[in-house]
Amino acid sequence: MTTISTDSNFLTLINIFKVDPKNQQKLIELLTLATKESVSSIPGFISSSLHRSLDGTKVTMYAQWRSMDDYQKMRSNPTASPYLDQALEIATFEPGMYEVVESFLPSLV
Repeated sequence: MTTISTDSNFLTLINIFKVDPKNQQKLIELLTLATKESVSSIPGFISSSLHRSLDGTKVTMYAQWRSMDDYQKMRSNPTASPYLDQALEIATFEPGMYEVVESFLPSLV
């Protein structure tokens, strides 16, 4: 389960894929398959969540890895890379690496 906390030292990736609306569902299916069939079994994987934009033009993946080293090992894993190659045939990719600096809950005022 995704845990968003300043107490964790996880590497957070927020990857934004821009896609033609006619390919949004195809991209979601491809990223889902990649995660279920390959990425989730690679050591260091913590969690990921897929989001689709309501206008159909973006798919965003929020992912957590134990460390930068674990993430880099996944990127060079031959079972994971073909999925990204296929995704890039139908979408552009804006990767981003983050750390959680603050998290908020509803105030009890």
